[in-house]
Amino acid sequence: MKSLDPHTLRIDDELELLAALVPLADQRIAELGCGAAALARRLLLRCPGSRVTGIEVDARQLAKNLAAPQAGLEFVAGVAQDIPFADAVFDLALMLKSLHHVPLPAMARALAETARVLRPGGHLYISEPVYAGPFNDVMRLFNDEGAVRAAAQAAVDAAIASGAWEQVAERRFEMPVSFDDFEDFERRMMRPTFADHRIDDVKLAQVRAAFEPHLRDGAARFDRPMHVRLLRKRGPAAGA
Repeated sequence: MKSLDPHTLRIDDELELLAALVPLADQRIAELGCGAAALARRLLLRCPGSRVTGIEVDARQLAKNLAAPQAGLEFVAGVAQDIPFADAVFDLALMLKSLHHVPLPAMARALAETARVLRPGGHLYISEPVYAGPFNDVMRLFNDEGAVRAAAQAAVDAAIASGAWEQVAERRFEMPVSFDDFEDFERRMMRPTFADHRIDDVKLAQVRAAFEPHLRDGAARFDRPMHVRLLRKRGPAAGA
């Protein structure tokens, strides 16, 4: 499936975009709100000399992560607005669909905390879903993130305006996501460990009715629009 917009990138693995924008070898990396840390695990297979610290607030997800160790990867409990590390210890920070999950009053502090733990010249890679498209039309029936996604972008704008950061790259792309059937969608998107969407039988039927027209040839396939902003912490780079 090609992008409807010929000027929009279509990316199957976001690690390829990340690798094109910032150095990944021999880096100390923090992923804030890491979830299952799937990208981090692939990154370390590609760059075994790097180290990744996954910071996760959800206790059940953190327990799953700790039960699946990998060389170079550590997990700690924490939140982006109160990062449990000293100043200037990371080269790169990742926020992969996580900034909009930070409570609105704490978004500015989360970005300030990220700047604190990065070395001067370090990068922050922020990847956020765009509030548009067929996939979003289904998702917003039970999890409408329009306000929080807009707030996340506004927080980034304000952080840049503060002088703490400069934006060095921006990309928009589409990422494919597919589901075998509605039950697969319900399990993965409607029943995550970190959220309670309070879904009753009426809501479940409404979402099913919106989802099932997308089933073709044994699967429902979507292109999820994404927006990446790469920031650099202002200040002299290490060794300068």
